[in-house]
Amino acid sequence: MRAAVIVFPGSNCDRDLKVALTQSMGREPAMVWHGDSDLPDTDLIAIPGGFSYGDYLRSGAMAANSPIMREVVKKAEGGTPVLAICNGFQVATETGMLPGALLRNAGQKFVCRDVDLLITAQNERFVGGFEQGEVVRFPVAHHDGNFYADEDKLNELESEGQIAFKYVSESGDLTDEANPNGSLKNIAGIYNKAGNVLGLMPHPERVFRTVQNSWVADNSVEDSGWMRLFRN
Repeated sequence: MRAAVIVFPGSNCDRDLKVALTQSMGREPAMVWHGDSDLPDTDLIAIPGGFSYGDYLRSGAMAANSPIMREVVKKAEGGTPVLAICNGFQVATETGMLPGALLRNAGQKFVCRDVDLLITAQNERFVGGFEQGEVVRFPVAHHDGNFYADEDKLNELESEGQIAFKYVSESGDLTDEANPNGSLKNIAGIYNKAGNVLGLMPHPERVFRTVQNSWVADNSVEDSGWMRLFRN
């Protein structure tokens, strides 16, 4: 298994993603600079969270125009799996790899806390290690995570099984209180139509070891449940 992590100026989760992938694959991913024009031969492309280009324009808009992203889009169109986390999700929408847009949080503030997610659509490539309908916990950290699409596109995402995760209460209920950013239909992550691109706002790379989970009582350094995503 070979992976590549795309690195932009302002990325701050690229090294976390590198460690998570190395732990799961047994080999380090290639760290590919945004200004490069070529991607190494790879089985997975990961676009990390952070604040690419300082989010000085629209979040992800400048990164979407980096030279390497032309190659990422080509690879995605050819079927290569792409995992786009937080700012990476924003980049994926800006390039058209994923539909919709990520707007400013409804509360107009940066949100950094743990959230509960419902796995709403099964996709063996990314969440085969989880059960559909399972509720899992993730940290989020974003200012522009409010997913928006028009009504027709939202209905299409729902009917085509492209909604990967929804924000829910701990008991699995869809509530406004569980939604940290005002995202329509409580959407936390989506797939493209082909199912090889996953964009999500929460950060699995921050909780792949049990010691990283603030809600776990002990300080074990064993793998947490979220390592299932990377291993899968």
